[in-house]
Amino acid sequence: MPNESVAPSESIRSRFIGAPVAVESSYYCSRELAEVIVRMVWNILGVLATAYAALLIGVFLFQSRLVYFPEIGRESSATPRDAGLEYEEVRLDTGDGESLHAWFVPAPQPRGTVLLFHGNAGNISHRLEYLLMLHRLGYSSFIFDYRGYGKSSGSPSEQGTYRDAEAAWRYLTVTRKIEPRRIALLGESLGGAVAAWLASRQQPGALVLASVFTSVPDMGAEVYPFLPVRLLSRFDYNTRAYLKNVETPVLIAHSREDEIIPYRHGRALFEAAREPKSFLEMRGGHNDSFLFSQETWARELGAFLDRYVGNPAVPAPAGN
Repeated sequence: MPNESVAPSESIRSRFIGAPVAVESSYYCSRELAEVIVRMVWNILGVLATAYAALLIGVFLFQSRLVYFPEIGRESSATPRDAGLEYEEVRLDTGDGESLHAWFVPAPQPRGTVLLFHGNAGNISHRLEYLLMLHRLGYSSFIFDYRGYGKSSGSPSEQGTYRDAEAAWRYLTVTRKIEPRRIALLGESLGGAVAAWLASRQQPGALVLASVFTSVPDMGAEVYPFLPVRLLSRFDYNTRAYLKNVETPVLIAHSREDEIIPYRHGRALFEAAREPKSFLEMRGGHNDSFLFSQETWARELGAFLDRYVGNPAVPAPAGN
């Protein structure tokens, strides 16, 4: 009997003594697992943070490659003569020592002259359609390549493009002695920002903006919403701000179907511009809207130029 009473007691005690050991072992395993998971999460976050920081540094240092594309079609050798136009080859000297390649395409008995500012890709050899259209409208045209583009020297920069614009303006007004009020500035895409900058400092007869953005930070914030573009951007090209200081008539053309520069940019620029101003809604994408709307574009552009640049009865803008 004594042996029978002792055995159950020892069995019960062994079960209760062993239970804390199992619980404690399970607790330590769970804690170690949690620590491993936490370390893994922190490692992943660290890798992501490092990658994001590297991306920010890369964008800051190399953002000019996201703004300028001078290498596109650099091998093109087309000239206005290929479109049946006579032209003069011109070299422009900028104030900081660069040499720019340009063409002057005269029209017989011209109504005026249009100074063209092309976009951020390609060069003047890709804009023969503009030269031909303006010639048919009765206007001489002058087009140049920014520094670093086409056969121009140097590398592109924002301040550099502004100096290039000043050199082109001097050539027309000083070298060729064309009255400022007989000159219209026409800029497409990034070239529109440069044209607006020049118009805010000079007094041309008119300003035309085709598919132009409000500013580079505005565009960048839309294209890269995951990046603090407004803090990183080393470029401004603030077309909207420049327009507020432009005192000449303005025509803004933009397509609702523009897949690169949204239509709202064109409308915002129109709202920022002073009177007199006009807005022309185009059709098609960013690079083909003027092909889709060629007849409308040529007609409206011609009427606008004739009214403000080609009409001798129109008084010169204030300051001329």
